Amino acid sequence: MAKDLNKVQLTGYLGADPEMRYTAQGSAVTTFRVASGRSWKDRDGNAHDDTEWFRCVAWDKLAEICNQYLTKGTRVYVEGRLQTRKWQDRDGQDRYTTEVITQDMIILSSRGERGPVPDDQGFEEPVDEPEAESMPAPRRPVAASGSRNTSTPAAPAANRGSARAPARNQPQPIESDDDIPF
Repeated sequence: MAKDLNKVQLTGYLGADPEMRYTAQGSAVTTFRVASGRSWKDRDGNAHDDTEWFRCVAWDKLAEICNQYLTKGTRVYVEGRLQTRKWQDRDGQDRYTTEVITQDMIILSSRGERGPVPDDQGFEEPVDEPEAESMPAPRRPVAASGSRNTSTPAAPAANRGSARAPARNQPQPIESDDDIPF
């Protein structure tokens, strides 16, 4: 029997700072949105641009790394798998969310290049989806890839001096599964 494959590889820019939370069991979870653009010319030679937004979810150690080092405008490589979840909104309507469950992340921007998304990209972040009122069954923790651990900068955070601003996104504990927005 042949194995199936569910693998996503993408590069793009973060549309906002990542958001980190903790589950009731103590697992870190960080969500962030990545805009991936493409350009092409049609048969008449007219240039077109298109942007696709991806909701990415990282767990445990990779979640902590993403929260610590990623900021709005950072260019990243993300590798993972697609997962679509069904949930009900406050009105009882069925809703669906497709996410990239991140298994590896590599920062492509140099420290000096990080910041707001370049104006020439024309990225416009979509409106966030309504919060889910229930969480699916607990997920298996995802560890950062060991073979290509380029997502961790060489200098420890303590040795970076005052170059980084104070923490912008302090993780908040998740009181119950109802508090999880995805």
